[in-house]
Amino acid sequence: MERKESGNDSDAFGFKFLTKTSYAPPSWASHLAPIPSHVFSLGHFPTPIHKWNLPNLPHNTERDDLSGMQLSGNKVRKLEFLMADAVAQGADCIITIGGIQSNHCRAAAVAAKYLNLDCYLILRTSKVLVDQDPGLIGNLLVERLVGAHIELISKEEYSKIGSVTLTNILKEKLLKEGRRPYVIPVGGSNSIGTWGYIEAIKEIEQQLQTGTGGVKFDDIVVACGSGGTIAGLSLGSWLGTLKAKVHAFSVCDDPDYFYDYTQGLLDGLNAGVDSRDIVNIQNVSVYMTFKNILMNILMNGKQPTPPTTTQ
Repeated sequence: MERKESGNDSDAFGFKFLTKTSYAPPSWASHLAPIPSHVFSLGHFPTPIHKWNLPNLPHNTERDDLSGMQLSGNKVRKLEFLMADAVAQGADCIITIGGIQSNHCRAAAVAAKYLNLDCYLILRTSKVLVDQDPGLIGNLLVERLVGAHIELISKEEYSKIGSVTLTNILKEKLLKEGRRPYVIPVGGSNSIGTWGYIEAIKEIEQQLQTGTGGVKFDDIVVACGSGGTIAGLSLGSWLGTLKAKVHAFSVCDDPDYFYDYTQGLLDGLNAGVDSRDIVNIQNVSVYMTFKNILMNILMNGKQPTPPTTTQ
């Protein structure tokens, strides 16, 4: 349900969950366009920057990911802007797409349920399973509990047709049925979703300015599965006062693809910057641990922070 901008019971107790507010960008991002008019509060922000004390990780590694379990880590930051745009456009349902256990799709389904929007998911799976019931395993359980409509497609068909065409086909079908669908791309990674991580950089800046630990970050390390997170982080860090180098490790596709895709997101915001100048993207093997990644950075005597790693 859409909440009023003020005067509701949740505000009386200091909670702003599900409230819709006017959005004002950081001063250093005010020249970007388009700027979202509103944002929904779907996560628990600001998230704490906390020690990541897992075995075998480098000393002094910090992590930022505690935005709320039901909306899945970093996904909620993009969805706060995307769902506000969907509501502003008068949508009565959303469409998005991803892998069979996509965290983004799970988060989108939950966010849609909160806002009384129907959710249609196109999920990629193996060819032998595409005609079977997907079951109630992992994220599928949550998606089905919140009433998401699930359509399966084989990896081969996904590669052949492409995510944009697949979502547009479903959009046209729903339009003919009298629905008002809003399409969210893979991972929520478009120029609107990018604002979620521009805002995250502002949040980190404020935490470092008000903190007492004297912490300073030279590097930000993040996994890259769709490109929106690295676009927002790298642009925000470059424009703002943080000036940390963003290191992205692609978990699919190759660095050239993500440099080009990120460039498209930056151009969509009229940022006037080359993606290759503000982010370092490398391939990552499933055998390469985060320890190896962080140790490579620490070899240069720098302190990294991984904001979140789920894609």
